[in-house]
Amino acid sequence: MVNIDNALFPNPFDLSQINWWKDGEGFTFEYNQRGHQLYRVIEVEAATGRTRSLIDEVSSTFVDYKDLRNNQRNSGKHFRYNVNDGEEIIWASERDGFEHLYLFNGRTGVLENQITKGDWIVRAVDHIDPVRREIWFEASGMNFGEDPYFVHAYRIGFDGKGLTSLTPEPANHHIEFSPDGRFYVDLWSRIDLPPRMALFRSRDNAKLMQIESTDISQLESNGWRAPINFVAKGRDGKTDIWGIIHLPNRFNPHLKYPVVEDIYAGPQGSHVPKSFTTTTEPLTQLGFIVVQIDGVGTNNRSRLFHDVAWKNLKDAGLPDRILWHKAAASLYSWYDISNLGIFGTSAGGQNAIDALLFHSDFYKVAVANSGCYDNRMDKIWWNEQWMGWPVGIEYSQSSAIDNADNLHGKLMLVVGEMDHNVDPASSFALADSLIKAGKEFEMVYVPGADHGASGIFTERKLMDFFVRNVFGQDPPNWNATSTHFPSS
Repeated sequence: MVNIDNALFPNPFDLSQINWWKDGEGFTFEYNQRGHQLYRVIEVEAATGRTRSLIDEVSSTFVDYKDLRNNQRNSGKHFRYNVNDGEEIIWASERDGFEHLYLFNGRTGVLENQITKGDWIVRAVDHIDPVRREIWFEASGMNFGEDPYFVHAYRIGFDGKGLTSLTPEPANHHIEFSPDGRFYVDLWSRIDLPPRMALFRSRDNAKLMQIESTDISQLESNGWRAPINFVAKGRDGKTDIWGIIHLPNRFNPHLKYPVVEDIYAGPQGSHVPKSFTTTTEPLTQLGFIVVQIDGVGTNNRSRLFHDVAWKNLKDAGLPDRILWHKAAASLYSWYDISNLGIFGTSAGGQNAIDALLFHSDFYKVAVANSGCYDNRMDKIWWNEQWMGWPVGIEYSQSSAIDNADNLHGKLMLVVGEMDHNVDPASSFALADSLIKAGKEFEMVYVPGADHGASGIFTERKLMDFFVRNVFGQDPPNWNATSTHFPSS
């Protein structure tokens, strides 16, 4: 019996499935150490059990170990491809400060060359041709002056040469390859540009067919307005912070409109829509401006941008968001931030209450839905990824429960009885701390509801709360109507 030496993988958070070499001489697996600061590709010699590390990914903050999946907005940074049964390994890493692809010798673990390089990030790998030694991939941030979140498609050789842009249109692109890699479909749009779709040949990027072009003339004739892209400098005075402004229904630029921010600052992704959609924010139908912003600490920019979240989830990019709001108010006379509201669900719920706890001089009204209000009370895989392990004082510093006595402004908590994602106990513990601190707040408890407590009842409670506390008006007496909520 062969004993495997486990010195290279102590205290694992996770071990991947094993991957045997075709000759049966050994196998590899991937090791993610608890705390997410060390991630390894380990090879085991079958005859002796001897182990060695082929690739070490090390970070003083966190390794974003979730898979770099094709066309997933909130994917992670992990990617591996074995060339010729592992003679070489294509590996994704942020070791130079941006997400890029590297080519390793799969037998010695020696880095052969960095494949992609620059102040931009790889977002997905679509297709690899090991014979031609070419990679088709997606990236964002390469085009100067363009929204750095727009995804474009490119081709490059294993040696890092021959970088070719495949999608010149300034838009957000979604690429799908045929199973054999010979063709690809490009679907592109922006929030202000309706979708276009075309078919291309992979080997020379020849456009074979314009498949579809969307006509929105009827939509526009009915009064539809695209959201406004807006960019402002962040807290360092240099970094561009991007967001969008959803205008209210029947917008009149000569009037003033109250602003409410729809926040989700979960560090696993970026969250502001970049592709065309006709989905509207319900509050805009009541005369609110609604905005969405990707502040510092969220994903899909540089590593420096992302690392602000490390052991610091209470930050939520809020200092950047405040400057963004102020810049918008300076430019647009109709943008009224005198009684600013904010709402969010899940991580966004945590972000929303943090706005009142730590920035009450700016944010005045918040609805926090299904949040984890203390990162010691939630699943370890998400919370330890960003807050670190072992548990330190930072957990308390970012805890809404431990900082409940800082509450100013108007707050409504929403929680579903059967939340399977974030334990409802988190909401009740926060409510208990607020009560003990002598704070006033409202709480909506939805029997039988899952994470987010979605439904007409909850949505109406949110809208009524902002109408009452931002507009300063009384909402309708819904009990005087014949409206019935559908069962969820």
